[in-house]
Amino acid sequence: MHNEIASKLPNVGTTIFAVMSKMANDYNAINLSQGFPDFAVSAELIGLVNKAMEDGFNQYPSMLGVAEVRQSIHEMLQHSYQVNVDPESEVTITAGATEAIFSAITAIVNPGDEVILFDPAYDCYDPAIRLSGGVPIHIPLDQPNFNIPWDKAREAISDKTRLIIVNSPQNPSGAVLTSSDLDQLEQLVADKNIFILSDEVYEHIIFDDLPHETVLKREALRAKSVVIFSFGKTFHATGWKIGYFVAPQYLTSEVRRIHQFVTFTVNTPMQKGLAQYASNPENYVNLGKFYQQKRDRFLELTKDSRLKPVPCHGTYFQLLSYEGISDLNEMEMAAKLTKENGIASIPVSVFYESKEDNQLLRFCFAKNDETLQRAAEILCKI
Repeated sequence: MHNEIASKLPNVGTTIFAVMSKMANDYNAINLSQGFPDFAVSAELIGLVNKAMEDGFNQYPSMLGVAEVRQSIHEMLQHSYQVNVDPESEVTITAGATEAIFSAITAIVNPGDEVILFDPAYDCYDPAIRLSGGVPIHIPLDQPNFNIPWDKAREAISDKTRLIIVNSPQNPSGAVLTSSDLDQLEQLVADKNIFILSDEVYEHIIFDDLPHETVLKREALRAKSVVIFSFGKTFHATGWKIGYFVAPQYLTSEVRRIHQFVTFTVNTPMQKGLAQYASNPENYVNLGKFYQQKRDRFLELTKDSRLKPVPCHGTYFQLLSYEGISDLNEMEMAAKLTKENGIASIPVSVFYESKEDNQLLRFCFAKNDETLQRAAEILCKI
């Protein structure tokens, strides 16, 4: 007799990031698929983490996260957005933003609840909703600028709607929410028992003098939101997997109930190091300028390519259209470029429930100049 298990996620395969990174390795391609920098983490930050290890901070910290790092987050949010959060009751350190997202969705969504999300959506939202017995309601963003179609969002609201997920700056498109978008979101959930999950992991990676419109700045939204952030994205240390969420006390206590049994807590010495490093605004305030230079460099290097860029106002991803170059679908094109041209990207269709194909590929420009130069040379020959 064969042992069998009924899959809770029968239609989910291996995440596209693992698939494309493996393909990049197998074909020795430049990996602009997975979103990670190929330049060094600050030597000062690594020194602070090492010192914490040597000073003996190697055992379990508090389930909420090290007190000093939560205090630093309080100061970062005050400095960046002039908002006050209580480090004790409203800030929790998690094993990356992905764990924060999973714990928040698991805490809020019950069987039969509907969750509105906007495609192309980051790929960890939908599975977490399904695992909680929720029903994902996917609404495509308006092309070509990936704006939220608020009229369609309004039509999608029902008495079963429990959660709306927004992401700004948006992965994969690089679109950014405006103050007007937050007005619309506020109107949408007013007087309804609907919560918001706001994924703001690229908060400091925003370009063209645009402000980051965090939901924390709106009292009405903040009162019903779990907001997700990432140290990994901000300090070029994606492999450390340290994120955090901010939420009002009543929501925080529910999300912490889940968090304590998913990871319990997050490694101590890195939290200690980050606490000190993050307390200096100089270590994050110029991040937007730094990455805007990378984006502009990538666009300049690829300007003679037949691939056409889609406007990107944040994140470290640039979408390029290959319309008119090939009739292949996005997955086929991404595979072809990896195997035959030596450059790996992410097909944007994987972020759509409908697998909508717009002949767009996502390229990560969080790379040193030499990598971008080599990548551009390949792209200009396509």
